[in-house]
Amino acid sequence: MEVILLERISRIGQMGDTVKVKDGFARNFLLPKGKALRANEANKKKFEGQRAQLEARNLEKKSEAQQVADKLDGKSFVVVRSAGETGQLYGSVSTRDIADILNAEGFTVSRNQIELNQPIKAIGLTNVAVALHPEVEVTITLNIARTADEAERQAKGETLTTAEAIYGDDINENARPDSFFDPNEDGAGEEAETEA
Repeated sequence: MEVILLERISRIGQMGDTVKVKDGFARNFLLPKGKALRANEANKKKFEGQRAQLEARNLEKKSEAQQVADKLDGKSFVVVRSAGETGQLYGSVSTRDIADILNAEGFTVSRNQIELNQPIKAIGLTNVAVALHPEVEVTITLNIARTADEAERQAKGETLTTAEAIYGDDINENARPDSFFDPNEDGAGEEAETEA
């Protein structure tokens, strides 16, 4: 189906372009959301009549998005979640969770503006792209950890997916007391004598 774009759409085209898209994409997304018009003579004339208004509205939205982007770009947000020793989350962090975190910090962002290919399922630092406008995109960092203390340690560059990082450096000493395995025990000496 051929449509006239009423705004820039990534990987499709710029405002005013007449592009060929799949029928389902046009019927289910572009046309109902007001992002495009069917490409026919009547709609071409209608678009040319509204072009100045559409461009002015687009510039206004872009400048608003740029103001938010200047405040948001490069910021880091801490997300506290339950996770196992290997760093696997019990659950995941989705676009809805990220939008809620940003909204709680005072930024107005909807979940469809967050570009996340798949939910985040492990602790660690993760960069996430946020498209505030088709022409304005920023990157934020999510610091996903079990506690706020671990988030601070992780922000300094520490890896928290090992048992030593979680429980302390002496975990192996506590797990195996010296009396559990003593190489000088009687049993070790008898084995050496029978082999000889």
